[in-house]
Amino acid sequence: MPLTVETIGNEAQPLCILDDFAPRPDALRAAAAAAAFGPARHHYPGLRAALPDGYFETQLPIIAATVRHVFGRTGEVRILDASFSIVTTPPAALSVAQRLPHCDAFTPDRIALIHYLALEGGDGTAFFRHRATGFETVSEDRRAAYFAALDAELAVAEPPPGYIAGNTDLFACTRTVEARYNRALLYRSCNLHSGAIAADAVLAADPKRGRLTVTAFLAVG
Repeated sequence: MPLTVETIGNEAQPLCILDDFAPRPDALRAAAAAAAFGPARHHYPGLRAALPDGYFETQLPIIAATVRHVFGRTGEVRILDASFSIVTTPPAALSVAQRLPHCDAFTPDRIALIHYLALEGGDGTAFFRHRATGFETVSEDRRAAYFAALDAELAVAEPPPGYIAGNTDLFACTRTVEARYNRALLYRSCNLHSGAIAADAVLAADPKRGRLTVTAFLAVG
Protein backbone atom coordinates (compact mmCIF):
# COMPACT_ATOMS: atom_id res chain seq x y z
CA MET A 1 0.00 0.00 0.00
CA PRO A 2 1.25 3.55 -0.64
CA LEU A 3 2.76 5.17 2.47
CA THR A 4 3.46 8.89 2.50
CA VAL A 5 5.33 10.35 5.47
CA GLU A 6 4.97 14.08 5.98
CA THR A 7 5.26 16.49 8.91
CA ILE A 8 2.86 18.80 10.69
CA GLY A 9 3.55 22.50 11.28
CA ASN A 10 6.59 24.09 12.87
CA GLU A 11 7.09 21.24 15.31
CA ALA A 12 7.40 18.81 12.38
CA GLN A 13 5.59 15.97 14.09
CA PRO A 14 5.27 12.88 11.85
CA LEU A 15 2.11 12.29 9.85
CA CYS A 16 1.60 8.95 8.08
CA ILE A 17 -0.84 8.77 5.18
CA LEU A 18 -1.66 5.21 4.10
CA ASP A 19 -3.87 4.84 1.05
CA ASP A 20 -5.61 1.55 0.17
CA PHE A 21 -5.29 0.72 3.87
CA ALA A 22 -7.71 -2.20 4.26
CA PRO A 23 -7.92 -5.13 1.83
CA ARG A 24 -11.76 -5.19 1.85
CA PRO A 25 -13.12 -1.72 2.64
CA ASP A 26 -16.53 -2.49 1.15
CA ALA A 27 -16.91 -5.33 3.66
CA LEU A 28 -16.14 -2.87 6.46
CA ARG A 29 -18.88 -0.56 5.20
CA ALA A 30 -21.30 -3.50 5.15
CA ALA A 31 -20.32 -4.37 8.71
CA ALA A 32 -20.90 -0.77 9.79
CA ALA A 33 -24.33 -0.77 8.13
CA ALA A 34 -25.29 -3.77 10.28
CA ALA A 35 -23.68 -2.50 13.49
CA ALA A 36 -25.51 -1.11 16.53
CA PHE A 37 -24.40 2.51 16.93
CA GLY A 38 -24.81 4.46 20.16
CA PRO A 39 -23.76 7.81 21.62
CA ALA A 40 -20.00 8.29 21.76
CA ARG A 41 -17.98 9.15 24.85
CA HIS A 42 -15.09 11.56 25.45
CA HIS A 43 -16.59 14.56 23.65
CA TYR A 44 -16.78 12.83 20.24
CA PRO A 45 -19.60 14.63 18.37
CA GLY A 46 -21.55 11.64 17.13
CA LEU A 47 -22.02 7.90 17.30
CA ARG A 48 -19.79 4.86 17.70
CA ALA A 49 -20.12 1.11 17.19
CA ALA A 50 -17.96 -1.96 17.70
CA LEU A 51 -15.62 -3.05 14.93
CA PRO A 52 -15.98 -6.48 13.34
CA ASP A 53 -13.79 -9.30 14.60
CA GLY A 54 -10.63 -9.51 12.56
CA TYR A 55 -10.12 -5.83 11.78
CA PHE A 56 -6.84 -5.67 13.66
CA GLU A 57 -5.71 -9.13 12.61
CA THR A 58 -4.98 -7.68 9.18
CA GLN A 59 -4.28 -4.06 10.10
CA LEU A 60 -2.19 -4.30 13.26
CA PRO A 61 0.94 -5.67 11.52
CA ILE A 62 0.78 -2.74 9.09
CA ILE A 63 0.34 -0.28 11.95
CA ALA A 64 3.20 -1.80 13.94
CA ALA A 65 5.58 -1.69 10.97
CA THR A 66 4.66 1.93 10.23
CA VAL A 67 5.08 2.99 13.86
CA ARG A 68 8.52 1.38 13.99
CA HIS A 69 9.60 3.01 10.74
CA VAL A 70 8.20 6.50 11.29
CA PHE A 71 7.87 7.07 15.03
CA GLY A 72 10.90 5.05 16.08
CA ARG A 73 9.02 3.01 18.64
CA THR A 74 9.78 -0.70 18.64
CA GLY A 75 7.69 -2.02 21.53
CA GLU A 76 4.36 -3.80 21.54
CA VAL A 77 1.41 -1.98 20.00
CA ARG A 78 -1.59 -2.10 22.34
CA ILE A 79 -5.10 -1.15 21.28
CA LEU A 80 -6.63 1.11 23.92
CA ASP A 81 -9.88 1.91 22.13
CA ALA A 82 -11.21 1.38 18.60
CA SER A 83 -14.59 1.72 16.94
CA PHE A 84 -16.60 2.75 13.93
CA SER A 85 -17.41 6.46 14.28
CA ILE A 86 -19.86 8.82 12.58
CA VAL A 87 -20.02 12.59 13.14
CA THR A 88 -23.70 13.52 13.63
CA THR A 89 -23.94 16.48 16.03
CA PRO A 90 -25.37 19.65 14.42
CA PRO A 91 -23.05 22.67 14.67
CA ALA A 92 -25.47 24.56 16.90
CA ALA A 93 -25.53 21.69 19.41
CA LEU A 94 -21.76 21.39 19.90
CA SER A 95 -20.30 21.87 23.36
CA VAL A 96 -17.48 24.39 23.77
CA ALA A 97 -14.94 21.55 23.87
CA GLN A 98 -16.29 20.19 20.58
CA ARG A 99 -15.74 23.56 18.87
CA LEU A 100 -12.00 23.49 19.63
CA PRO A 101 -9.01 21.40 18.57
CA HIS A 102 -8.11 18.71 21.08
CA CYS A 103 -5.46 16.19 22.07
CA ASP A 104 -6.32 12.58 22.81
CA ALA A 105 -3.30 11.99 25.09
CA PHE A 106 -0.21 13.84 26.30
CA THR A 107 2.65 11.34 26.06
CA PRO A 108 4.75 10.39 22.98
CA ASP A 109 3.90 6.68 23.24
CA ARG A 110 0.28 7.28 22.26
CA ILE A 111 -0.67 7.11 18.58
CA ALA A 112 -4.00 7.92 16.94
CA LEU A 113 -5.45 6.19 13.88
CA ILE A 114 -8.27 7.42 11.66
CA HIS A 115 -9.43 5.29 8.72
CA TYR A 116 -11.81 7.01 6.32
CA LEU A 117 -14.63 4.84 4.97
CA ALA A 118 -17.06 7.33 3.42
CA LEU A 119 -17.38 6.61 -0.30
CA GLU A 120 -17.32 10.25 -1.32
CA GLY A 121 -14.29 10.98 0.82
CA GLY A 122 -16.11 13.23 3.25
CA ASP A 123 -14.34 15.64 5.55
CA GLY A 124 -10.72 15.08 6.51
CA THR A 125 -8.63 16.02 9.55
CA ALA A 126 -7.11 19.38 10.46
CA PHE A 127 -4.14 20.18 12.72
CA PHE A 128 -3.64 23.41 14.66
CA ARG A 129 -1.28 25.73 16.51
CA HIS A 130 -2.52 27.56 19.61
CA ARG A 131 -1.67 31.17 18.85
CA ALA A 132 -1.12 32.38 22.44
CA THR A 133 1.34 29.65 23.44
CA GLY A 134 2.63 28.58 20.03
CA PHE A 135 1.96 24.96 20.97
CA GLU A 136 1.07 22.47 18.22
CA THR A 137 1.39 19.53 20.60
CA VAL A 138 0.45 19.36 24.26
CA SER A 139 2.81 17.20 26.32
CA GLU A 140 2.60 16.58 30.05
CA ASP A 141 5.14 19.38 30.51
CA ARG A 142 3.01 21.82 28.50
CA ARG A 143 -0.39 20.70 29.75
CA ALA A 144 -0.81 23.13 32.68
CA ALA A 145 0.39 26.17 30.70
CA TYR A 146 -1.77 25.34 27.70
CA PHE A 147 -5.00 24.86 29.61
CA ALA A 148 -4.38 27.92 31.79
CA ALA A 149 -3.96 30.07 28.67
CA LEU A 150 -6.95 28.50 26.92
CA ASP A 151 -9.21 28.83 29.95
CA ALA A 152 -8.30 32.51 30.23
CA GLU A 153 -9.21 33.05 26.58
CA LEU A 154 -12.50 31.19 26.90
CA ALA A 155 -13.41 33.25 29.96
CA VAL A 156 -13.30 36.33 27.73
CA ALA A 157 -15.20 34.85 24.78
CA GLU A 158 -16.28 31.36 23.79
CA PRO A 159 -15.93 30.24 20.16
CA PRO A 160 -19.15 30.55 18.16
CA PRO A 161 -21.18 27.39 17.48
CA GLY A 162 -19.69 25.31 14.71
CA TYR A 163 -16.90 22.89 13.89
CA ILE A 164 -13.40 24.31 13.64
CA ALA A 165 -12.03 23.65 10.17
CA GLY A 166 -9.65 26.56 9.58
CA ASN A 167 -8.03 29.59 11.17
CA THR A 168 -9.68 31.30 14.15
CA ASP A 169 -8.66 34.04 16.58
CA LEU A 170 -7.33 31.40 18.99
CA PHE A 171 -5.91 28.77 16.63
CA ALA A 172 -4.00 28.70 13.34
CA CYS A 173 -4.63 25.73 11.07
CA THR A 174 -1.23 24.24 10.19
CA ARG A 175 -2.34 21.37 7.98
CA THR A 176 -5.52 19.79 6.60
CA VAL A 177 -5.49 16.26 5.20
CA GLU A 178 -8.13 15.36 2.65
CA ALA A 179 -10.27 12.32 3.36
CA ARG A 180 -10.23 9.61 0.69
CA TYR A 181 -11.98 6.28 0.65
CA ASN A 182 -9.85 3.66 2.44
CA ARG A 183 -7.17 6.17 3.46
CA ALA A 184 -5.75 6.00 6.99
CA LEU A 185 -3.74 8.49 9.05
CA LEU A 186 -1.39 7.79 11.93
CA TYR A 187 -0.14 10.64 14.13
CA ARG A 188 0.80 11.28 17.75
CA SER A 189 -2.22 11.77 19.97
CA CYS A 190 -0.67 14.89 21.52
CA ASN A 191 -1.13 16.86 18.27
CA LEU A 192 -3.84 19.51 18.46
CA HIS A 193 -6.35 18.39 15.84
CA SER A 194 -10.00 18.17 14.86
CA GLY A 195 -12.19 16.69 12.21
CA ALA A 196 -12.27 19.21 9.35
CA ILE A 197 -16.08 19.23 9.20
CA ALA A 198 -17.39 21.59 6.53
CA ALA A 199 -20.30 23.90 7.26
CA ASP A 200 -22.44 22.03 4.71
CA ALA A 201 -21.30 18.53 5.73
CA VAL A 202 -23.80 15.68 5.66
CA LEU A 203 -24.19 14.72 9.32
CA ALA A 204 -26.29 11.62 8.69
CA ALA A 205 -26.34 8.81 11.24
CA ASP A 206 -26.66 6.25 8.44
CA PRO A 207 -23.23 4.64 7.88
CA LYS A 208 -24.00 4.46 4.16
CA ARG A 209 -24.34 8.25 3.94
CA GLY A 210 -22.47 9.81 6.86
CA ARG A 211 -18.82 10.49 7.71
CA LEU A 212 -17.96 6.90 8.50
CA THR A 213 -14.50 6.27 9.93
CA VAL A 214 -12.63 3.86 12.13
CA THR A 215 -10.97 5.68 15.01
CA ALA A 216 -8.46 3.98 17.26
CA PHE A 217 -6.07 4.95 20.04
CA LEU A 218 -2.90 2.95 20.50
CA ALA A 219 -0.09 2.74 23.04
CA VAL A 220 3.34 1.75 21.77
CA GLY A 221 6.20 0.68 24.04
